[in-house]
Amino acid sequence: MNVEKNVPVLRFEGFSDEWVEKPLNHEVELFSGLTYSPKDIRKEGVFVIRSSNVKNGQIVQADNVYVNPEVVNCSNVKKGDIIVVVRNGSRALIGKHAQVNSLMDNTVIGAFMTGVRASYPEFINALFDTDKFKAQVEKNLGATINQITNGAFNSMVFMFPEGQEKTAIGNTFQKLDNLINQHQQKHDKLSNIKKAMLEKMFPKQGETIPEIRFKGFSGEWDEMSFGSCFANVPNNTLSRVELNYQSGIAKNIHYGDVLIKFGETLDAESELIPFITNNDVSNKLKHTALRDGDIVIADAAEDNTVGKCLELFNVGEFLVFSGLHTIAVRPTLPFALKYLGYYLNSVSYHDQLLSLMQGTKVLSISKTAIQNTYVVFPKTEKEQAAIGNYFQKLDALINQHQQQITKLNNIKQACLSKMFV
Repeated sequence: MNVEKNVPVLRFEGFSDEWVEKPLNHEVELFSGLTYSPKDIRKEGVFVIRSSNVKNGQIVQADNVYVNPEVVNCSNVKKGDIIVVVRNGSRALIGKHAQVNSLMDNTVIGAFMTGVRASYPEFINALFDTDKFKAQVEKNLGATINQITNGAFNSMVFMFPEGQEKTAIGNTFQKLDNLINQHQQKHDKLSNIKKAMLEKMFPKQGETIPEIRFKGFSGEWDEMSFGSCFANVPNNTLSRVELNYQSGIAKNIHYGDVLIKFGETLDAESELIPFITNNDVSNKLKHTALRDGDIVIADAAEDNTVGKCLELFNVGEFLVFSGLHTIAVRPTLPFALKYLGYYLNSVSYHDQLLSLMQGTKVLSISKTAIQNTYVVFPKTEKEQAAIGNYFQKLDALINQHQQQITKLNNIKQACLSKMFV
């Protein structure tokens, strides 16, 4: 920002006037939401937008609540309205907002939301994405209650340009938001397809034929005990402080990365796996190095994601080890690469682990317990490979959309910092 002239760093051609400081209520009109009681809730009726319906700048269908039309005493939302969370148990959610992009009949906002109506709604919506708005929210939050009052909201002060520049800025961010939303919808759709296929392309417990199968394959799958299919590979107990992301002669797979960061398969060549800082330690662990096709299982977690695992590939000449709170196993039977990574993370297999988990605050599973589970697999490696390749392609598409979302969000954040005063 040019502080002396009150103009943004980045500006559309043709605009040169200084921006003017104004209270928010000079530019917008606020409207309150509906207060209702549990007895007013119906299976059908007037839709009430709550904080759960505001996600990634969009109004979404999530935990929808409908109320008796007779209790509604507030105005229906209009296209262009911006819905803001003004009270919530989580302080971080205050100020979260979304713009109503289509006509929504029989729709109001809840009591912990505020509606914002403006002549230039796209500009205001973009303004609410800036760090300047977040700072105003933090400044006006109550000391004991996570809430912004309408009075505090109205009195927030921002810099505003004249009308045509508001339109140009608002349209720019609306286009960016639309692109981000398109990629997000495709990402979510593919993720849902993957979730469904992970349930349908592997046999349910007690069965040996999947619900969905590639053309040309038939017959029952084989079933064997986990202990008959795998041999244990030693792991180590190196903590995060003994790892780094800069250099080392060996990489180490930490259970936290298995649970949160990595997918069902792990490319040792391209994925960011931390190094062991002490090379002497790495040299002593060489006999435990992993190979292509090895499985690394997280044996501890705070919930029933215990047992989430990955299949390693593209190890090549790299030294890769299985680290803290992991169980590493190596197939003793020939399996097509990438089949096991997806199967062992499917509901078909993972549900077997639920009754074997131990603990209260932290759940865990032992090597001994896993030995007694059962593994099912197609008799031919060709069918195994077809399944693995299918899910690998789905993951590639999902990752492409995620990369575009990240790229566009970075562009948006850069523009927000330079196009507002």
